[in-house]
Order: sequence, then structure tokens, then C-alpha cells
Amino acid sequence: MTVTYSVDRRPSVEDLADLYRRSTLAERRPVDNPEIFTAMIESADLLVTAWADDQLVGVARTLTDWLYVAYLADLAVDEAWQRQGLGRGLLHTTQAQLGPECMIVLLAAPAAADYYARVGFEQHPRAWILPPGKGIV
Repeated sequence: MTVTYSVDRRPSVEDLADLYRRSTLAERRPVDNPEIFTAMIESADLLVTAWADDQLVGVARTLTDWLYVAYLADLAVDEAWQRQGLGRGLLHTTQAQLGPECMIVLLAAPAAADYYARVGFEQHPRAWILPPGKGIV
């Protein structure tokens, strides 16, 4: 079966929630909170999808200004399709949509840290987060 990548084909929010569950990303994303999950999907500047015929098997969700920085918020591949190059395909397609000087940044799940190093990302020691509910002091 051939996998195709698209920047124009937008799946439904329900289909994306199902994919996140099949990829295990749902463990770290609010797929059971329709208001937040819908806003996450609809607010993405760039959504690259991977399809095996009509089955959604992968997605890369990015927030970006297109020229300087792109934040890769999610990279999800159906577990049945992992280790077949789909993540790389989603990343290549994402990068091709951005300006040549645009850097891609992300926060990796602990289990995925080695993957990103293998595909060419460099680890940055100064990433910071402000968790929900914690105010600026």
C-alpha cells in the first residue's frame, strides 16, 4: 500500500483524535476534551497528513510564522505504521512548506527523544515551559 502526504487534505477532528489514540500520542494530548482538541487542530498553521489510501495514518501539526520558526506541536503515526519512514516523510513535507531559513523546534516526549536525534534534530539545553495554572511570579 502506498502512503501519500498532503497539506491540503484536512481530516475531521474525530479522525485526528482516533489517530492520536492509535499512535499513543493521546496519552499526552486532550483528545477527550473536544473544545481544546478542536482548537488545537483548527489553530494549526500547517497540518501535514499521511494517508494509506483513504486511511489516515499520520499527522504533523505545526504552528509557524513560515520564515523564522516553526513549532512542531505534534508528530503522530499510527503504531501499525511506525518504523516505516512515515515520521520522516511527515517531517520532510513539513520542512518543504517552510522558508529555507525557518528552524523547526519541538518538545519531545521522553520515549521519542532518541528518534529526533536520529532524524537530524539537535538537542537544545534551554527549553522552558510554564505549566497550566502556574502564573508568572
